[in-house]
Amino acid sequence: MTIEPIKYQRGKHLLTIIHQLLKSKQGPTAIRYSIYLLLLVICFNLFNVLNSFVGRDFISSIEQKNEVEFYQFALLYGLLFLLSAGIGSIYRFMEERLGILWREQLTWRLTGSYLSERTYHNILNQKGIENPDQRITDDVKAFTTTTLSFLLLFLGGVFSAISFAGVLWSINPILFLVAVLYALIGTISTIFLGKELIRLNYNQLDLEANYRSDLLHIKQHAESIAVTHRELRMSVRLKSKLKKLVTNFKKLISVNLRLSLFTNSYNYFIQIIPMLIIAPSYMRGEIEFGVITQAGLAFTTLLNAFSLIVSQFQSISAFTAVVKRIQTLDTAMVHSENTNKNKEKLNYHSDEIQFENFSIYSGDKSKFILDHLNLIIKTKERWLITANDEETKLSFFRALAGISNHQEGKILKPSRDEILFLPEQPYLPPGRLRNVIVPAFLGNSVSDFQVMKELKNHNLDTLVKRLGGLSALKEWDDELSLAEKFRISTIRIQFAKPKFVVIDRPTSSVGKFEISKILKKFHNLGITSIVLAKGEETALEYDYHLNLTHFGKWSVNRMSPFLKEA
Repeated sequence: MTIEPIKYQRGKHLLTIIHQLLKSKQGPTAIRYSIYLLLLVICFNLFNVLNSFVGRDFISSIEQKNEVEFYQFALLYGLLFLLSAGIGSIYRFMEERLGILWREQLTWRLTGSYLSERTYHNILNQKGIENPDQRITDDVKAFTTTTLSFLLLFLGGVFSAISFAGVLWSINPILFLVAVLYALIGTISTIFLGKELIRLNYNQLDLEANYRSDLLHIKQHAESIAVTHRELRMSVRLKSKLKKLVTNFKKLISVNLRLSLFTNSYNYFIQIIPMLIIAPSYMRGEIEFGVITQAGLAFTTLLNAFSLIVSQFQSISAFTAVVKRIQTLDTAMVHSENTNKNKEKLNYHSDEIQFENFSIYSGDKSKFILDHLNLIIKTKERWLITANDEETKLSFFRALAGISNHQEGKILKPSRDEILFLPEQPYLPPGRLRNVIVPAFLGNSVSDFQVMKELKNHNLDTLVKRLGGLSALKEWDDELSLAEKFRISTIRIQFAKPKFVVIDRPTSSVGKFEISKILKKFHNLGITSIVLAKGEETALEYDYHLNLTHFGKWSVNRMSPFLKEA
């Protein structure tokens, strides 16, 4: 397979992102802002050219001691300055509006891809795409603002070159050729001296993000770290990461020093070169004094247009690192999303969960946790699944949920919306309580009265009223107890009415009597219940029992009829 050059891939990806903006719902507005900016760039350059001529005559009137022309050109100069200032302010406003529009579109597209098809889980800890949260926030912000800034600088440079090339050529053709040659030498030298910056900036972004990630980890697990006295371990880890961060930054500073020495010298000589070439003509009386000022302005403007790489190389190198980070994240997420979609299509079965020669093995592949399971779980059945150890049970639960990478064979099952999972530690997202309980696809078809009725059936109505009612906005995962979260999760399942529900260790949350009531409710709604549990829960009502034993062995038994009738 032919591998495209990395720089070409980044350029191609940049064009793809721009194309996606233009094709999005924000596209028409983005095109309109872009047209406005283009017109403003043209106007700004026209005014700069006009300013050069007015400035030439203004300086000449001083040199000639012509008081009338001096005040006329001073007035005209001031008017042009006011108009240029107005154009510059509107230009800045339009640039910022287009920037935030693009940031909104790109951020939401990446966020949607991140949340789609469990991409956030599949790329977790994947090498090369660390800290996706920082890439979607900070890197997207830097990418959109910097890309827009560079595009406008390039356009401005093109128009400046076109506008002032003629002015400079008319003053002195040699000065024009000197400007082109000086810019060419400066560009080649800058690329040679600063080429390491791209790699160093990329590494620095990752190292900064990794250090911040560990600090966030401490914040999230503050209680556990305090209880287990793991401060020293975290201190050693943070110190090691800080040392790498500082070492890379020192290299970055060294390259920047070398580059700054050259670019500063380059910029200082710009001020004197036009004088050295034009001044002799003035001394011979061939030109007016104001032409020297105009030549200096034209030379500097033209050279700045030709020297964008010299003047912006440090920003370009940092920008290239940001483009690479977004490219690797975007590519990985699209790949993960497409892979999962294809996998789900291949493993789709509308009315059954079917295991075909399905095996689960340990992470190092040293042993089988489940060996060649062949089984069909049909709708409206009640299954109990037990295991000898926690690892086997958890591995089976993860495999059913589609988040295990250590497996072989097939699991054919309904779409994601038709099979819901209730883990041992139920999770409730932050937000309004009604939105936590009622699935989004049901909208307002479920009334508040129905929700409160179910909450009352689970003895939660008083609690909900005390916390602020169904419209209360809280961090529910922290606000409620384990049992309360379990009950609310089961209410949500009742409203969603999936074909299958998989429950892990329900007795960790509530008693067996309450579990029995919930399972009966699910059965009456036509929901197939699959309960992963310990052996003592076999006294509840099930149709089948799958027992996972040592060395990957398994057995299926039909439960006694009298248990189902109990």
